[in-house]
Amino acid sequence: MKNIFFILLAVGQLSNAQKQISTPPSRVSFDDFKALVNEVENHRAERLIALDDFLAISTKENVVILDTRSDKRYDQKHIKGAIHLDFTDFTHKNLRALIPDTETKILIYCNNNIENDSIHFATKMVLPVQENNLALALNIPTYINLYGYGYKNVYELSELVGVKDSRIEFEGKAVK
Repeated sequence: MKNIFFILLAVGQLSNAQKQISTPPSRVSFDDFKALVNEVENHRAERLIALDDFLAISTKENVVILDTRSDKRYDQKHIKGAIHLDFTDFTHKNLRALIPDTETKILIYCNNNIENDSIHFATKMVLPVQENNLALALNIPTYINLYGYGYKNVYELSELVGVKDSRIEFEGKAVK
């Protein structure tokens, strides 16, 4: 009987010790993300710009064109003058190293802005329900994350631009 008492006491102490060593919660909060998306929605709606405006703004001081596609896609072909940070590498440290001033005007685009080059600018996904209704694009998570990291001076290309449009220049390994 005495042994059973000690065993139960030891099990109780082990259980308490396990509670004290519990795993910390994840750093992921869907509720925080939804709140950020709600905050960003109107901000982004006012900052969708046509190609002519995008190009005009890109020549001004303290402005960068940011390409967040994969390293491979960026290296092959990107809008001339764009700087690069793969979206998967977004961290506070990496963003501050690339764009130290959060007041810098940032112009963004993604695959879904460029047509007629499915190799270098593959469309993410098109809903079959409505013609030309693009469901997924890198622009939106890029915009949301930049805003969340404190970059509020972001503008997004709103147009679908043909890869042969004479207003736009590309550079990279695949550009002749």
